[in-house]
Amino acid sequence: MLRRRPVVALCLSLALLCGAALARTDVPRAHHFFRVTLDSAETAPVSGRLLLFVIDAKTAKAQTKDGKVDAVDVDPLNPGQTLVAAREVDRLAPGESIDVDADAQAFPTGIAQLVPGDYLVQAVLDVDHSYNYTGRGAGDVISDVVPMRLPEAIMPKLSLAKTVPEKDAWTLPPSAPQAMRDAMPAAQQRAEAIDFVSPSLSAFWGRPIHMRGLVLVPPGYDPKGKQHYPVVYYTHGFGGGLARFAGPVTTAYAAMEKGEMPPMIWVFLDQSSPTGTHEFADSVNNGPWGKALTEELIPHLESHYHMDGKARGRFLNGHSSGGWATLWLQTRYPKVFGGTWSTSPDPSDFHDFTGIDLYAPKANAYREPDGSAYPLIRDKGKVLATFQQFAQLERVLGGYGGQLASFEWVFSPRGKDGRPQPMFDRDSGDIDPAVVTYWSDHYDIAKRLQADWPKLKPDLDGKIHVIVGTADTFYLDGSAHRLKDALDGLHAKAEVRFIPDKTHFDLYAEGDDRSALLKQITREMYAVARPPAEPSKPSKAKHPKSGHKVAAAP
Repeated sequence: MLRRRPVVALCLSLALLCGAALARTDVPRAHHFFRVTLDSAETAPVSGRLLLFVIDAKTAKAQTKDGKVDAVDVDPLNPGQTLVAAREVDRLAPGESIDVDADAQAFPTGIAQLVPGDYLVQAVLDVDHSYNYTGRGAGDVISDVVPMRLPEAIMPKLSLAKTVPEKDAWTLPPSAPQAMRDAMPAAQQRAEAIDFVSPSLSAFWGRPIHMRGLVLVPPGYDPKGKQHYPVVYYTHGFGGGLARFAGPVTTAYAAMEKGEMPPMIWVFLDQSSPTGTHEFADSVNNGPWGKALTEELIPHLESHYHMDGKARGRFLNGHSSGGWATLWLQTRYPKVFGGTWSTSPDPSDFHDFTGIDLYAPKANAYREPDGSAYPLIRDKGKVLATFQQFAQLERVLGGYGGQLASFEWVFSPRGKDGRPQPMFDRDSGDIDPAVVTYWSDHYDIAKRLQADWPKLKPDLDGKIHVIVGTADTFYLDGSAHRLKDALDGLHAKAEVRFIPDKTHFDLYAEGDDRSALLKQITREMYAVARPPAEPSKPSKAKHPKSGHKVAAAP
């Protein structure tokens, strides 16, 4: 699921389901248009998805230290407070204007339903349709934050006057401790870029497809030496990618340098794409990513680095969507990898897809059989978001890159229009049983293990390690329980570990150590690759001259 902050998180109550935090329901249907102009100082025409964000001014200012609001965006933990409207822009030249109907395609309601008061509004042109995945990023063109008061006959004019600059990938978040900042230069020197053109993916897409990432070698690694190392193949969660590897790379290198983690080679794999995360699954929509990794990229890397080059020295680790990807890779390619440590993986049993039973008769993604809304996001027992609101906001932000659409790009059959078939209707929430059958036959991990265990057991037994918090933010502990039941029913040697009260975002932390779980995981991996020597038992041997039996030297 989401590794970065989620695009939206909404209250479960009926009031917020209707957008009541911002809305009134006693007004007739109306349409309010914002005129948005591309500043004449811009040098070229632009296209993309034009987004408007509207928030109550008092609320926005209260969330800043000095009352100054520099950006209006979706709040991940209270999405009901921000209205989002959108329209596609084919071509907008410098100095040209376009009108946006803030009551046509909008979430959670149109601007006509907003209660009277003071608001702040900002326009963002998402030039590469990536807002659902990364939010505003390099190349996007944004306006200033502009005040407005409702009711108002004419909406304020907005000028797209600032292009978001490229961000240095080796930039740590403000929350990073000083020790990590001090360690980053050394980690950066030990990290080398991967840019591999995959033959199989290129054939699928009809153009060169690059597999990207970073290889981090441990302290003391000598490219001319003979020492080989176990390898950890790591991939990120939703919202991650090559530009966000600085933290994980620095964490791994600093821990190895201090002796808190064993010396291993780390391969940080970028699984982001325009459609979301491809999960390293072989998909009719995204292409053969699993095949490309196991048959092309890994052999390429092993020919260039001192890697163990055998299953017992290849390990997998990932969190959230990265957790599902690594669990999938281990179960799909059990001969290639020596074990996965998958944390908080996305649903591995579709009887519990963030709490929804996709197999239930007349299943609905929005409503439980009793009519209540399916929650999606919680925090320490409090429901913050519903599945419906998450899906419908994602639709307004754009048709590509969203978390739920990403699942469909991986799991769904291809439709007649060339796009993946939707698993559920975005208006009604009704689930398509034919699409679910395809999901089930191809990507339900628990079902596949149960069906193929006699064939999989020799290569998979003892290699599955799943760790999840009992208070997982996205309810992913439910699916993990079902996976455990399936494995227990097979009498498999597998570990599904539940850490009490841990959420999606603090699972790895213990006290002040935010990577305590990772250190434990790497020690467990290393023990597989380099088993500790067992104490030698005295054995009897004949002395070469006397013929007397003596204890062999240890």
